[in-house]
Amino acid sequence: MAHDVLGCLISHAGVTVRITEAEAYAGSDDPGAHTFRGRTARNASMFGPVGHAYVYFTYGMHHALNLVCGPEGTGHGVLIRAGEVVDGVDLARSRRGGVSDRDLARGPGRLAQALALDRTHDGMSMEGSAPDLLLVPATVPKCTSSGPRVGVSGPGGDGELFPWRFWITEDPYVSAYRPAKPRRRPARP
Repeated sequence: MAHDVLGCLISHAGVTVRITEAEAYAGSDDPGAHTFRGRTARNASMFGPVGHAYVYFTYGMHHALNLVCGPEGTGHGVLIRAGEVVDGVDLARSRRGGVSDRDLARGPGRLAQALALDRTHDGMSMEGSAPDLLLVPATVPKCTSSGPRVGVSGPGGDGELFPWRFWITEDPYVSAYRPAKPRRRPARP
């Protein structure tokens, strides 16, 4: 599914973004997934119906958007990592505070801010006749690439086992790849 959302349009609150990058997360089979250890109050929407949003707050400052994509109860999802604002550019500019148009939605936190998404949108349907948050299917671009996910450490960050980041090759609206930094345990006295 992460590969299949490339090129799709996502719209909310007057802004539309063409998706250029996404990452897959496979529930309890994926040590990099928020749902690896099971259902919690924070990740409950990831266990819900296909086509709904999982919006979470991360690093104490950013929201990020996932599309729930597995059978109910499995915790599978696709993180929408980056995109190009194709409609509502002035509105996205006002939300993003003077950044270049290239950077309006280039990264998951930036994308959520451009689309005015926060935790109140968690669990919302992204399908149907008139949802507040809409994902419009498109033809997947012909030239795509895959590789390791951004910022995932530990076993889930292994790019050989989990090459689950997908992007439109050479698209200027794809975010910069940054490998995870291993967490250091404090030294014991």
